[in-house]
Amino acid sequence: MNKPLFLALLVLGILTTSAQSNTTYWQQHVDYTMDIDMNVDTYQFDGKQKLVYTNNSPDELTHVFYHLYFNAFQPDSEMYNHYKNIPDPDRRFVKNVLNIANLKPEEQGFINVNSLKQDKKPVKYEVIGTILKVTLNKPIPPNKSVTFDMDFLGQVPVQTRRSGRNNKEGVALSMAQWYPKMAEYDVSGWQANPYINQEFHGVWGDFDVTIHIDKEYTIGGTGYLQNPQEVGHGYEDSTKSLKLPEGEKLKWHFKAPKVHDFTWAADDEYAHDILKGPNDVDLHFLYKKDIENIEDWKLMEQMTIKSMSYFNELVGDYPYKQYSVIQAGDGGMEYGMSTLITAKRTLGSLIGVMQHELAHSWFQFVIATNESKHSWMDEGFTSYIDSKAWNDLVLETKLENPHAGAYRSYFNVVNLERQEPLSTHGDRYHRDRTWSSNAYQKGSVFLRQLGYIIGDDNLDKTVKKYYQDFKFKHPTPNDIMRTAEKVSGVQLDWYLNEWTQTTNTIDYGIKVIANKSITLERKGRMPMPIDVSVTYMDGTKEDFYIPLRMMLGEKPTSATKLENWARTHSTYTFKASKSIKSVEIDPSQIMADVDRKNNFVEVIE
Repeated sequence: MNKPLFLALLVLGILTTSAQSNTTYWQQHVDYTMDIDMNVDTYQFDGKQKLVYTNNSPDELTHVFYHLYFNAFQPDSEMYNHYKNIPDPDRRFVKNVLNIANLKPEEQGFINVNSLKQDKKPVKYEVIGTILKVTLNKPIPPNKSVTFDMDFLGQVPVQTRRSGRNNKEGVALSMAQWYPKMAEYDVSGWQANPYINQEFHGVWGDFDVTIHIDKEYTIGGTGYLQNPQEVGHGYEDSTKSLKLPEGEKLKWHFKAPKVHDFTWAADDEYAHDILKGPNDVDLHFLYKKDIENIEDWKLMEQMTIKSMSYFNELVGDYPYKQYSVIQAGDGGMEYGMSTLITAKRTLGSLIGVMQHELAHSWFQFVIATNESKHSWMDEGFTSYIDSKAWNDLVLETKLENPHAGAYRSYFNVVNLERQEPLSTHGDRYHRDRTWSSNAYQKGSVFLRQLGYIIGDDNLDKTVKKYYQDFKFKHPTPNDIMRTAEKVSGVQLDWYLNEWTQTTNTIDYGIKVIANKSITLERKGRMPMPIDVSVTYMDGTKEDFYIPLRMMLGEKPTSATKLENWARTHSTYTFKASKSIKSVEIDPSQIMADVDRKNNFVEVIE
């Protein structure tokens, strides 16, 4: 072989190998072992954490970062200033969050790192707000593991947002995002964002957590209790009295495999029910013994069983063997194998919040998107399936479109001219209301409207395949788009781009009806395939389907298929077969057309 040819082939081989490695999926892994000693009088806890961190990335790491979420609950924190400065802070949280500035030292939250070692040798670290930056003694090579040992002291803040003590319903401890938590490192680099009360992202791993607390307290949360016979409190079918020496604490030992967070709540007045859910899942319900709406709570328990069965069928089987619904927190918030919800609600609100937070077990706690960057894939997809559950399981009179409220919210933001792209980082929206509408409603419309584009049967298949292919992973927007493409056979990059990376809107209208000729126009910047229903003078109807040329295919439909419509063409004309009485664009109203006034025209004879 001559030398120039050999060099060319060598370079080609290197480039090919590099290209292949860049497309290889990887994710980091963590193994936590924590021992926690909780003081229920001072609300402080001593913690020892052993963290085995495995670098599965192709990169050598010189630093690692931890989240110290409780540091947000201090005066002049980034959380406080975020809510003080945005024009429309969420009214549900503004009173509590802005009260952070007035918290006394004993009411504030913090995590103080007392010592940290990398493979048994002290390592340099720096606290930067809610982030701990660690400069490693030795870099972590690809495919290698290191062990971090940390001693820390935490203080539980007065209940402010999600985490805290003595919430408004009297629950003692709502322990969410309470421990030093390794930040995620992925193809985009470190996801070490400050905590300002938005969303989370975590590393998949296994947790082994031991909590020491006064014997009167019952604990519920993430994971499987390893020693029920030692703690009682409804976890063991036994009425035996726990006889401990004065001052000695109960030890609660939990293990949680394949999760990316660990949450717990505790109170000395919890009642505890255990019901069997689908696939032999243990459903735990912990609530205050003096709860006033106990009848509603019990009905909610039964609906939890039905809802889990519904989501199993709609998306895929819940993969764990326990789930806990716990009266705690400040509203409703999803966590691994559990949710914290407030209980003083109407029956409808209690069931609705439960369904939404339970639905998060599929979209966020099994399919673990980076919800800080892609909140709409978490909240939006969750809202999509919980709206279907509410419609099918709760409402006596079924809605034709159970997602209509999501459309209204999206249209409202458009009409107020307050749109921001869905691709905006969740922490960096100018308006809180826009973030909320984008994450929950526009994200939900993304899925429902996808059914309009590829067909509802294909949408159902897409949701199931997406879950099967990406459970226990960190999928990105491209992954849901590619899944839908594989199921439907049509090209969808244009849809992902227009809906998530721009603020372009959909607006189609009927321009001219002349004899049997119909001319449509695209007035908005976002293109779409079009369904058209034509009613003839003789009373018969005919449905037409106009594919979008960029799709390079079409959805299954019984409608009369017409030639495709190119994005570059602002108008489109086709012929009907008989004299026309009326024409309507998208009679299903599933396409998010921002101005439907020009979608229906009746011919005046």
